[in-house]
Amino acid sequence: MYKRKVRKIKKKPVIILCSTIIFIILVIIGINMGINYYKKINSNEYKLEQIGYTLEDVNIIITLDQDKIDNILSREYNKLIPKLIKEKYFMWNNLDKYISYYEETKDDNFSHLIALVNVYANYDYYDEDIVHDTDLSKENLILVNKYHKLNSDFVPTEITSIPSTYAYANNQASKETLDAFKNMWAAAKAEGLTLIVNSSYRDYESQEQVWNKYANIYGEEYADSIAARAGFSEHQTGLALDIITYGANGSNFDETEEFAWLSKNAYKYGFILRYPNGKEDITGYSYESWHYRYVGISAAKEIHEMGITYDEYYAYYVGE
Repeated sequence: MYKRKVRKIKKKPVIILCSTIIFIILVIIGINMGINYYKKINSNEYKLEQIGYTLEDVNIIITLDQDKIDNILSREYNKLIPKLIKEKYFMWNNLDKYISYYEETKDDNFSHLIALVNVYANYDYYDEDIVHDTDLSKENLILVNKYHKLNSDFVPTEITSIPSTYAYANNQASKETLDAFKNMWAAAKAEGLTLIVNSSYRDYESQEQVWNKYANIYGEEYADSIAARAGFSEHQTGLALDIITYGANGSNFDETEEFAWLSKNAYKYGFILRYPNGKEDITGYSYESWHYRYVGISAAKEIHEMGITYDEYYAYYVGE
């Protein structure tokens, strides 16, 4: 009987081909794993974790620019850094100052710590190594305080007398400040309220006399708490007005309807309460319910909405 021959299929080439494909796949996988590992160990996240930062810390730090991340990577682990970074008014250039001030005071209210450092309040008032000239290019947004001074010969442009309708005798202000105050005065008057300027522009010599009067009677520490030294007073700018109402004075003005109205409306006309209650350590002055500063409507609105002092606003939004 005839038997049909069965043809045998050669399996060796197929096996070699499969082995080759598997090998190539494994090589590709290995290369990818090597690349991914290389990327991992060179990533900011991995490096930060190796230093000691938690995943939460890392997620805060990597929001910074690369040069700042590199700076942190060059340092030893510091638990303060991510806590400081996540604060709203954190300023990178002040990082070392924040850390130094914390080590000195142990103030773990970081928003407060940052505010103090940002406005130079971590230094002594009138510290000669810290005080610098006011940047006059900021115009209505210039900063004058115990760390920013005006020269003795500074006189604001367009200084003008305030009519007796709006002020007691011998008061002056910059024209823009006076125009804004007139608008505010009229708005208050329409609601049956009367605003009156008690004190305004004072030149360098006049401010010197004011401070010396307090210092001679009560001592320099007390004088510094309620009055600026010559060159360090906002009154020299022509942008500051002491506002009260008839029958009131500095000690009780905040009990009047006029003060309540100003608290709600002054910003609409470009004015801010310059030395708020509870902010003495930031402004350097005791609470003054009567002292208003013209900064323009846009800035006044922002300051009002943020609930911060002008010193803080300037440091974060206006300064260098």
